[in-house]
Amino acid sequence: MSEARASIRELKSRLSHYLRLTRAGESVVITDRGVPIGRIVPMGPELAERLAAMRDAGQAQWSGRKLAAVKPIAKVRGRRTVAELLVEDRE
Repeated sequence: MSEARASIRELKSRLSHYLRLTRAGESVVITDRGVPIGRIVPMGPELAERLAAMRDAGQAQWSGRKLAAVKPIAKVRGRRTVAELLVEDRE
């Protein structure tokens, strides 16, 4: 994947050009006085497509069903919440 560079001023004046580059698969690094401050990157595939590709490549297995609910491993004694216990422990 190639990468173009554009200053803020240039990006503002030629936004359509840089969006076409991004649509074609190129990243655009945005600079402020020569210092990189951001990046415009092409959209990646959707989650369902990535999961299907992993399944097809043998990197993941999934039956398509939701996972079964699991009972909590531990319970909190008393009336305090887990959040309250954590705050107390951090003090």
